[in-house]
Amino acid sequence: MKKLGLFFTGVLLLASVRPAAAQTYVKLNGLYAAVGVLNPAVEFRLSPKSTFQTELVYSPWKSVTIGGATGPMKFGIFLNEYRRYFKERNRGWYVGANAGMMLFNMAKLVFESGKLTLERKSSKGYGMMFGICGGYEWKFRERWLLDVFFGWSFMSSFYNGYALVDGLVDGGQTYNKGQIIMTPHGHENYKYEDPWNGSAEWLPNKIGVSIGLVIFDPEKRRNRIPKRPACEDAGAVRLVGK
Repeated sequence: MKKLGLFFTGVLLLASVRPAAAQTYVKLNGLYAAVGVLNPAVEFRLSPKSTFQTELVYSPWKSVTIGGATGPMKFGIFLNEYRRYFKERNRGWYVGANAGMMLFNMAKLVFESGKLTLERKSSKGYGMMFGICGGYEWKFRERWLLDVFFGWSFMSSFYNGYALVDGLVDGGQTYNKGQIIMTPHGHENYKYEDPWNGSAEWLPNKIGVSIGLVIFDPEKRRNRIPKRPACEDAGAVRLVGK
């Protein structure tokens, strides 16, 4: 609960640092929420056709089972994104570019014998990503919208590997559950054992259907400020002139 409280505190801080006089939406990814992954976002207006979005992704799962294999699926992502709309901001199709950082302790998804499952080892480390995205936003109420999106990015990761089962064979050596893998793939010709590994690849970095709500609209705020009648202003001017 403490970690969850810190997480939402971070989201509120992101919302509080909005650019001056910028229309602001807060969002939650319903697709991720359906599987217990939190993905709040805050989108700010930059111009009539562009916005800036900052978002967090947090998966709290210490253990999941997929295809008969069990492993951790715990990670956090901080992502910033520039969006350009074809018509106007927050309406219709858009494309964007993003960059982010991540921390993870997770087992990779793989296909074995025609089914999706998890590797019998986990990776624990950090990484960064640079990608592109596309999507569509639809306003279905005055203050509400839906955001459907997909992103693809170049990810560079650095991590240690750990055996999730006894008898795991990796790099010509056998490891028991919980042991750090000292001979990861690609280190076969190293003179000394080195568990620190890395990878670089193109992978999806975001997908979802988010629901958004306007929490700040400067145009409506200005319209709510009462204007002084012109006669009062004229009288004030005459009074000052005497």
